[in-house]
Amino acid sequence: MTDLTRGHVPADLPTRIQHYIDGEFVDSVDGDTFDVLDPVSNEVYLQAAAGKKADIDKAVAAATRAFTEGPWPRMLPRERSRVLHRIADIVESRDARLAELESFDSGLPITQALGQARRAAENFRFFADLIVAQADDTFKVPGRQINYVNRKPIGVAGLITPWNTPFMLESWKLGPALATGNTVVLKPAEFTPLSASLWAGIFEEAGLPKGVFNLVNGLGEDAGDALVKHPGVPLISFTGESSTGQLIFGNAAPHLKGLSMELGGKSPAVVFADADLDAAIDATIFGVFSLNGERCTAGSRILVQRDVYDEFVERYAAQAKRVKVGYPHDPATEVGALVHPEHYDKVMSYVEIGKSEGRLVAGGGRPEGFDTGNFVAPTVFADVSPDARIFQEEIFGPVVAITPFDTDEEALALANNTKYGLAAYIWTNDLKRAHNFSQAVEAGMVWLNSNNVRDLRTPFGGVKASGLGHEGGYRSIDFYTDQQAVHITLGKVHNPTFGKN
Repeated sequence: MTDLTRGHVPADLPTRIQHYIDGEFVDSVDGDTFDVLDPVSNEVYLQAAAGKKADIDKAVAAATRAFTEGPWPRMLPRERSRVLHRIADIVESRDARLAELESFDSGLPITQALGQARRAAENFRFFADLIVAQADDTFKVPGRQINYVNRKPIGVAGLITPWNTPFMLESWKLGPALATGNTVVLKPAEFTPLSASLWAGIFEEAGLPKGVFNLVNGLGEDAGDALVKHPGVPLISFTGESSTGQLIFGNAAPHLKGLSMELGGKSPAVVFADADLDAAIDATIFGVFSLNGERCTAGSRILVQRDVYDEFVERYAAQAKRVKVGYPHDPATEVGALVHPEHYDKVMSYVEIGKSEGRLVAGGGRPEGFDTGNFVAPTVFADVSPDARIFQEEIFGPVVAITPFDTDEEALALANNTKYGLAAYIWTNDLKRAHNFSQAVEAGMVWLNSNNVRDLRTPFGGVKASGLGHEGGYRSIDFYTDQQAVHITLGKVHNPTFGKN
């Protein structure tokens, strides 16, 4: 079904979404719901159960029972691995349907949503393999002592996920949390609950025991807040805005919870005069306009050496104007609809701010032919000062600021001149500069002459206001387990003796 105001509407859409607690779909204790909009028409297409403290309490109780009494934490890693591989197989086999629902719910272009669905399967497969291959340290003092690390699941993990690429980011947390033997309570973003509602059926079909996975929908200030403050939840993994991360940090402090937080970014892409300009332009266009610009690692500040600055700006602006804005379901679409009218208003407010802070060279409003819905033309501002708001603040949309520099020292100062430190992209063919600049830039992840392509074994996380801790590969295993040191004396006990006559 397609019409000009709404785009494509998937078949068999639900009209309501419930929580999933202890193996059952349930309404909120108080019966409350909230509206969910589709981002092309901004019309309500379903009601979702609005979870609050009472619903979180029920979910945590179920997860606690599954952890203390159920088989999951006590299974051999190989047994849990088999379940995770079945989950990956099911996700992979349903990638088209998952992508269709994700694209409709979030506004992501269908081709990019399909890639995210396949990545979700790969996340489960990766941790299914990693948990079997996991080896822990053993230290031996010959003839005297053996010391080894005993890794144990921690308990109920609280997972709070964002609305950009929601299904993939849920898998990124669910994979390692489940692989290591924990039970979980997932609180998905209220803007995009549709794809999260599919996990329950996938997990049941794969043979995940009852109560291991629980899902509570709701607003962050209600369901998310209750999950963070719950004394029975020792771990919180959160992806979202830095300001929300600060609230979570404060609310988790009285319980001394384990926290992993991947927060906002305002990542620099630094283009030196000796760079391959064709590759740099392609990568920096993709780096800020893919996923509708709604990506934490977007290279939304482009710093260009003055020797090639004018050429770069001219070519970049021309290419940005050719980026295809369209309905999310259209395979030709490169930028779809932003997720929600509230977010659209925020992004458009920054576009207006930018018109007084830089030289508008592309976009700057609605794309032609899209009079309704959350569509923003790819927008490029040049000559942006480092004290400008569009240089300093995360916009999280298809908007980029370009700023010139002269020297390596100036480029580094500009790159580090924000409160954020998630990613950085460096374009140069000077080997010494590439390594020295990469190591000096304040970012948790650096890509050299590369688009954002990440090996799942590497750590993912930021510095400064961009996060706390790292996940990915063995760092995820570390976060979701307690590492208990066990010391065994061999032979005679070597004790100092106090109080002997």
